Amino acid sequence: MNTSFFRMLKIWIERRLKSFGYAFQGIYLFFQTQTNAKIQLLVALFVSILAFLMQILWYEWALLIFSIGLVLSAEAMNTAIEFLTDLVSPTYNKKAGDVKDVAAGAVLLATLTAIGIAMLIFIPKFMRIW
Repeated sequence: MNTSFFRMLKIWIERRLKSFGYAFQGIYLFFQTQTNAKIQLLVALFVSILAFLMQILWYEWALLIFSIGLVLSAEAMNTAIEFLTDLVSPTYNKKAGDVKDVAAGAVLLATLTAIGIAMLIFIPKFMRIW
C-alpha cells in the first residue's frame, strides 16, 4: 500500500470523528435546552428501573429501548424543526406554526406508541403481582 492511501484513510477517519463530535454537540444542546427532553429522559430512567426490577425478558427490553429511542429521536427532530422554523420565520407565520404543530404531533404519536408498548409489557406483569 502506498502512503497516499493511508493519508486518505487518515483524512476519512478524521472527518468521521469530527462528524461524531458535531452529533454529540447536538445531543448536548438538545438536553441542555429542552425541558421535554429532560422529562422524557427521567421517564426513560424510571421505566428502565421498573423493567429491571420486574425482570422483563430480552425482547421486552428490545421493545423498551426502541421506544425510548423513538421518543427521544422524535423530540430531537421536533427541536431541530423548531430551531429552523424560528430561523427562517422569526415573526409569526401561520405556515410556520403549522410546521411546528405537525412536528409536535409526531412527538405525540411516538410517545403514544411508547406508552402502548409499555402497557403491553407491564400490565400483564402487574396483573400477576396483584
